[in-house]
Amino acid sequence: MLGDGVLTREEKRLIIKLGSALKLSPEEPAYIYSCIQSGEASRSGDPVSPESMREIYTKVFEVAIVNASLSRDEFRVLANLRGQFDIDDQLHEEIEQELREMMKEKYGDKAMIDTLMDTLKDSVGLVGDLFDTFRKKTPEGDER
Repeated sequence: MLGDGVLTREEKRLIIKLGSALKLSPEEPAYIYSCIQSGEASRSGDPVSPESMREIYTKVFEVAIVNASLSRDEFRVLANLRGQFDIDDQLHEEIEQELREMMKEKYGDKAMIDTLMDTLKDSVGLVGDLFDTFRKKTPEGDER
């Protein structure tokens, strides 16, 4: 999110949701931000189970699509998170289907549902393409 030096409003929304989903303490996001800015290594956090990874990714993805017009920065965040959590194409499609069903239940307005579904449909290809780009850039020897 900080790669381009600009933290957009949309990226802030995703950071807040990610921090909440990871159950970070109130001071942890500021600590991580400080480490990134200074270039120093941060302390390690608690391990995240595969089930939690899926749940966290789903929550962040939902926040992104409810915006109804995803920015390229948001797509990059999702692609990076997908890479960090080893969310493959099949799992991504399952999560997308769950989100479709959830949106249908949450929003009774057909126009709103259509807009969200179009956003989801468009996101699958772009997030997948960006994910493939991140996967190809993984340093040699890194397990991710």
